[in-house]
Amino acid sequence: MQPQCPIPKSDFDMITLGHGSGGLLTHQLLKSGVFDILKNEFLDQQHDGASFILNGPVAFSSDSYVVTPAFFPGGNIGELAVNGTVNDLAMCGSIPKYLSLAFIIEEGLATDEFRQILVSIKEAAQKAGVKIVTGDTKVVEKGKGDKIFINTSGIGLIHPKAGIHHKNIEPGDKIIISGNIATHGIAIMSVRKGLEFESMIESDTTNLNRTIENLLDHFGTDIKFLRDPTRGGVASVLNEIAELSSLGFEIDQKTLPIDDQVEGACEMLGLDPLYVANEGIFIAVVKKEMADNLLSLLQNDVNGRKATVIGEAVVDHPGKVILKSRIGGRRVVNYLTGEQLPRIC
Repeated sequence: MQPQCPIPKSDFDMITLGHGSGGLLTHQLLKSGVFDILKNEFLDQQHDGASFILNGPVAFSSDSYVVTPAFFPGGNIGELAVNGTVNDLAMCGSIPKYLSLAFIIEEGLATDEFRQILVSIKEAAQKAGVKIVTGDTKVVEKGKGDKIFINTSGIGLIHPKAGIHHKNIEPGDKIIISGNIATHGIAIMSVRKGLEFESMIESDTTNLNRTIENLLDHFGTDIKFLRDPTRGGVASVLNEIAELSSLGFEIDQKTLPIDDQVEGACEMLGLDPLYVANEGIFIAVVKKEMADNLLSLLQNDVNGRKATVIGEAVVDHPGKVILKSRIGGRRVVNYLTGEQLPRIC
């Protein structure tokens, strides 16, 4: 993905251990890169932390990103880090406000690549309406990392109409998924395996907070639960919710949205798309009576055009997820066992 704003030039072609020393090179890297590109009133203070005022209940989330390759079809590790934490906050029913940003960089990373990542972070933060307010940069020896790792932590204000909790889920509540499954994981694997398709499969990474805020504005506590199915995919998330709520979940394979090329790639690689990572969709458990109205609104949103009802919560088989197959059979869908796709986010 090409950056949309100019990348400042550097006197160095690559990151060295000196850039992590805390001395002159660190100062130059931060001043000509991080502070210049991510400039705002909080970072301009160049302090060890950030001070701000929040009024009301808050959500807090933290995540680390180690995806390989760092640049992939549809995005890179920088925007993934912003979107991932923004989305985790949104799934709590909050309006994301502030993020911290920490880098662990392997010496030898090209400075142009680092600046491309910074520009993507800036653009993702602007799109989501959040500000990077504090952070940290460390450099490790060659061979002790893999180009770059990123940690982002975030704070958001809980939406006044939100009531997101697994205890709110009741039998009959509908399960809605906002878009095509397995796209991010297959975008990563296509690069690793050198797979070629009729058209490029791109990661679905995006921010979901504005979509969630709009849904909460309209439906409030009729939205019982939210979760984005990242690592472990849809199957693991549904198992988690079923276990927490002590209810059974039944889903229909015919209603699961998936791109034809992604489904074909899953078959080629021997992967079940229910377990493949996603970065731009969410699962919502909603009140039965409001499901159609919510789905109609969601399908008019750029992040929900492929949204569909995939199942419901039931009293039977508590703590388990049952899939009705395309040919009418039924099987238990368990948690992901082992690591199906390592280093996916």
